Amino acid sequence: MAKIKIRQTGREIQCQDGTNLLDALLEAGIFVDNPCNGKGICGKCKVKVLSEGVSEMAASKERLLKPEEIEAGVRLSCMVEVTGDMEIGLLLKERKHKVLTKGYMPEFERDSFDGGYGVVIDIGTTTVVTALIDLKTGEEIANASMINAQKRYGLDVLTRITYEYEHPDCGIHRLQEALVNSINGMLEEVCLRAKVSPQKIREIDVAANCTMMHMLLGVDARAIGRSPYKPEFTEAKELLAGEIGINAAEDTKLYCLPQVSAYIGADIVAGAYVCELEKERGNVLFIDIGTNGEIVLASRGRLWCCSCAAGPALEGMNISSGMRAAEGAIEEVQITEQGIHYQVIGKAEPVGLCGSGILAVVKELLRTGIVKKTGVFVKKEKLSEQDYRYPMIRMDGTKREFILCEKPEIVVTQGDVRHVQLAKGAILSGFLALLKKAGIRMDELDKVMIAGQFGAHLPAESLIGTGILPGEVEEKLVYVGNSSKTGAYMALMSEKVKREMELLAGKMEYMELAETENYERIFAESMIFPG
Repeated sequence: MAKIKIRQTGREIQCQDGTNLLDALLEAGIFVDNPCNGKGICGKCKVKVLSEGVSEMAASKERLLKPEEIEAGVRLSCMVEVTGDMEIGLLLKERKHKVLTKGYMPEFERDSFDGGYGVVIDIGTTTVVTALIDLKTGEEIANASMINAQKRYGLDVLTRITYEYEHPDCGIHRLQEALVNSINGMLEEVCLRAKVSPQKIREIDVAANCTMMHMLLGVDARAIGRSPYKPEFTEAKELLAGEIGINAAEDTKLYCLPQVSAYIGADIVAGAYVCELEKERGNVLFIDIGTNGEIVLASRGRLWCCSCAAGPALEGMNISSGMRAAEGAIEEVQITEQGIHYQVIGKAEPVGLCGSGILAVVKELLRTGIVKKTGVFVKKEKLSEQDYRYPMIRMDGTKREFILCEKPEIVVTQGDVRHVQLAKGAILSGFLALLKKAGIRMDELDKVMIAGQFGAHLPAESLIGTGILPGEVEEKLVYVGNSSKTGAYMALMSEKVKREMELLAGKMEYMELAETENYERIFAESMIFPG
């Protein structure tokens, strides 16, 4: 057995010789960012090796680590094999994250309760939000939120599904355990804050995307990640909370909202219900922007929906200086002749760029002509040295990059712009494909509703300025906040709402984008930035 000592805490963990360092740290519950799930392609799992006891898989060293980092002992933990006792220093720390907990709620008829408490939970790929509800009054009396603990197994659903593939003996259990433990921790927190016994919780209602719902219930999610992408279940589920290890009363009911397909989950059904899309008389587009962009189009009583793989760039991942929306993340940017101005979450020193920040800077790069509508940086030699943009562009070998901040160094590379461009193309093409399917012109849209944790932090100028949404809808945008949590609340408070949501899920018509006529052309045209 080898011992690994963590310099910051003095903690020692043990593992077998030959164990991957990242695996050993994650197994011990030690936070290490790893968006690519240990594939050696994101460069986020850096640690400082302070002693011997390692051998290296050098595949990513030259590409993802700077020479000065290598000289200082910095390594990618996923590329390190433990061969004996060692000491390491962690380079990244868990930061306080911005989590959206509220949103728009329509009027609805609540059931009558004689007492007791309920809980609503919104499980996202990145965040989990929990609220304790007084059933008699309908009042939210305490809430808690946290980053989804499954992040240790990957930051998107596909890497977590891959973890199930790679660990068939324990993967499903570990992913479920991470979620259940998180929920139990938040239940303890809200009950303690409200001075309520968990034994008085009568019902827990959950909204989540399809993968998270499978993983919460300990159901194999691997079919979601492979063609024909058929989940094990989509119907609403009702069981006792204790059956999956949630700490509440013996008879506490767990209700999981219904889903549509592998990539249109209960969170989107909840959003469609909350926004009353089925009752809309005009043409309304609902979009939840995140790692996947889920879109629902309501027109003439029909609901078409699709999901597009936007990728993690819009949540700050796969970006060279990217991070989640936490303290130290740049979230707004302005480029002027007098210099570069930015806003940082928590008014802290800048550490990196979150999703709204990377969109804001790309919008500004386009507006100032530093990046062309094809997504390519302007050639520095074509700018005069007196041009205010000239010192903002730097050559890294043959590649151009934008210097957003010098200390600490935060840059936007050509690759970063391409990741945003791919996300833009995916979302806009889904938007256009749905309109085409319904035979609706852009100017016939009456409203575009933006939902979700990420969407709530995106100003219209970033959405329009980068071309994620077309300029024609700028005056039609409506922000509805966390409609997933709101839908779970409505289901908790009304059996009628539960039944109506189940019926609604059955009416939503899923459209596979890849099967859309001329989709490749629609996608290619959607990749072009606004001119």
